Amino acid sequence: MLSRDELARRIFQLAHLTGEFRLRSGIVSKEYFDKYRFEADPSVLKEIAHAMKALIPPEAEVLAGLELGGIPLVTVLSQITGLPALFVRKTTKDYGTCKLAEGGDVSARNLVVVEDVVTSGGQIIASTKELRKLGARITCVPCVIVRESQAVENLRNEDLELRALFTMTELRAAAAK
Repeated sequence: MLSRDELARRIFQLAHLTGEFRLRSGIVSKEYFDKYRFEADPSVLKEIAHAMKALIPPEAEVLAGLELGGIPLVTVLSQITGLPALFVRKTTKDYGTCKLAEGGDVSARNLVVVEDVVTSGGQIIASTKELRKLGARITCVPCVIVRESQAVENLRNEDLELRALFTMTELRAAAAK
């Protein structure tokens, strides 16, 4: 098992890219953080899941991974914790089973919504509202990285506790060591 600093350093080394990147906002940046690079590395993903296990509350019954980044996380985290996983779409599919969450029932269950990187929390809020309409009980959202924005407050306003493994500041500090 990697130490906390070693894991932070490894995540940063894998995901921090330099060059010229156009961001979602349209702004051009000289750096980019590609979260899929750490999620695609099996040894790092396993280390992350082991570290995230401590963020899962004892009352959790099901781990719900949000499309797309939360899916690999809940898959590995499910194996480590023994909790079943659900795969949550951004929108309900309009064919087949027509479900928002694949893999099991959400009604009257304590779900933990798992995400990779959280900036504002907007997709988490939208998804938890839909899951709650289906009867899910959700109070905790563990994530790998929070970008030190309004996310904690935004989620708190929705009765959700954000539990981050790392902040971006912590990743940068570990990488500088």
